[in-house]
Amino acid sequence: MSSESHAKVHSTVHSTVVVVDFGAQYAQLIARRIRESQVYSMVVRSSISAAEMAAIGPRAIVLSGGPASVHAEGAVLLDPAIYELGIPILGICYGSQLIAQQLGGVVSRGGRGEYGRTELLLNADSALVGLQAGATTSVWMSHFDAVQQLPPGFVGTACTADAPYAVIENHERRVWGVQFHPEVVHTPCGKHVLDTFLHEFVGIGRDWTMSSIIDEQVASVRAQVGEGRAICGLSGGVDSAVAAALVHRAIGSRLTCVYVDTGLMRKGESQQVVETFRRHMGIELIHVDAGDRFLASLRGVTEPEAKRKTIGELFVRIFEEHTGGIVDAEFLVQGTLYPDIIESGGHDGKAAVIKSHHNVGGLPEDMRLQLVEPLRDLFKDEVRALGSELGLPDEIVWRQPFPGPGLGVRIIGEVTSERVLLLQDADAIVREEIDRAGLTREIWQAFAVLADIRSVGVMGDERTYGHPIIVRAVTSEDAMTADWARLPHELLERISSRVINEVPGINRVVYDVTSKPPGTIEWE
Repeated sequence: MSSESHAKVHSTVHSTVVVVDFGAQYAQLIARRIRESQVYSMVVRSSISAAEMAAIGPRAIVLSGGPASVHAEGAVLLDPAIYELGIPILGICYGSQLIAQQLGGVVSRGGRGEYGRTELLLNADSALVGLQAGATTSVWMSHFDAVQQLPPGFVGTACTADAPYAVIENHERRVWGVQFHPEVVHTPCGKHVLDTFLHEFVGIGRDWTMSSIIDEQVASVRAQVGEGRAICGLSGGVDSAVAAALVHRAIGSRLTCVYVDTGLMRKGESQQVVETFRRHMGIELIHVDAGDRFLASLRGVTEPEAKRKTIGELFVRIFEEHTGGIVDAEFLVQGTLYPDIIESGGHDGKAAVIKSHHNVGGLPEDMRLQLVEPLRDLFKDEVRALGSELGLPDEIVWRQPFPGPGLGVRIIGEVTSERVLLLQDADAIVREEIDRAGLTREIWQAFAVLADIRSVGVMGDERTYGHPIIVRAVTSEDAMTADWARLPHELLERISSRVINEVPGINRVVYDVTSKPPGTIEWE
C-alpha cells in the first residue's frame, strides 16, 4: 500500500490536518509536531489543487516554510481557490508570507534578514502566541523577506526588529500566519501556537493515539494480506521489530520472520534478536547465518552506494531461498519509516535523493514479493511508542537506529571479516560507555566508524601503524536534522583509552563534530 493510500485510510477515521510542503524538510517536522498534539497530519505537495484538497476534506491546513522567496521566478504558490474552501489555515514562515501576498498584502525585503534566535514583541494581545500586548518572547527565525503591508481584514499582533508583521491574524476568515518557526524546540511558545490553532481555533479533538494507530494498521494489514501469508525480514533494529509485532497481531501464525544474519551486526545483537522473537514474542523465526556470503559478495566493493545495493539485493535473494517452503507467501513486511521515504526521494519522488535506504532503494526490481509497510507514515518516536504498546521489551524498543546494511556502511572502504570484528569490538565499547554514563536515551545514535586509513602511533616503546576509529554521536528528534552530541570530555577520554587498550590494531580515536546538514548521520 502506498504512502498516500495509508494517508487516506487515516483521514477517513481521524480529523486530518494537511501540511503543504513548500520544498524544505520543515514540513516533516511540522507534521510530527501536530501528531504530538494527538492530531493526525499528512504532508502533501505544494501543487495540490483546491479540488484535491477538498477531496481530502481536512479540518485544517498548515503551510510550511520553504527555502525560496515569494518573489523568485517560478516561486511555488498555493492554488488561490484553496483559500475559498473555508478551511482554517496557519502559515509558517514562507507560508505566512504567501498568505499575505496572495490575499492582498505586500511582502518585500527589509533591511536585512533574520536567522536564529530573535526577540518577538507583542503589539496586541494574542491568544495564538499566548501573550499580552507589551510582552516579549524568544522565537526562531529563518527569513529574508517579510510582510510589509497587511492584507485586508488582517491585524498584526507581533513584530521583530526586521519583521513588522511577524504574526498576522484574521479570526473572521480563520487564517493566521507566523513568521517564526513554532515547530522547532528553540521557539518556547511554539507548542502553544500549534495547540491553540488546532484545539481552540479549529476545535480538533485529540484522537491520534498509539491504540488508534494499532487498530487501524491491524485492519489495513488484514485488508492487504487477506488470508495469505507474509514474511518479515528482521534487521535487528526497532523498525523491523515493531513492524513484525504489528503484523503478527494482525495475522498471527501466518507471519514468518526471517532473520538474515549478514555478519555485519553489532556485537551480541544476533543472539538478542533470536532470543526476543523466539522466546518472548512466540513468533516463528528462521535464523539464517549468511555472514560468509555477504563478505564474499562485498569483496573488492568500496563505493558506498554499491555496498548498499549489494547488501540489499543479496538480503532479498537469501530471503527468497529460505522461504521456498512457504509456497503461498506473497508479502514481504518491512519497517520503512516516513523519513526513509523522504530521504530516498520523497512521497512524490521530487525531493533530492540523499542516499538509498536499504528499505527503500536497495531492493531488486524483479522481487516477487509484495511489500507490506505498516510504519511507512510514522516517525521514529511514534514507532518506539508503538513498540512499547505492542509489548516489545525496552532492549528492542529503545535500541538506537541502525542502518539496514549494518556495519557495512560504517567500514570505509572494503569490508573484510577482520575489519568487521575490529569495528564490532570498538563499537561495543562506545555504546557501553555511553550507556554507563546514562546518556543512551538522550543520544539519537552513538557508534564507531572504521576509517580506510592508517596512522603512526607509539605504544610502549614501539612504533605502531594502526587504524583510527571515529566516534560519532548525535542528538536528533527525527533524523531529518541532527547535531553532534556534546559528550563530556571525561567520557570521551574513557572511550578513547578503552578502545586503544582493548582493541588490537587501533591506535587513535577521533570525535566527529559535524551536524546534519551539512553531513549525514552515517558516514556512508
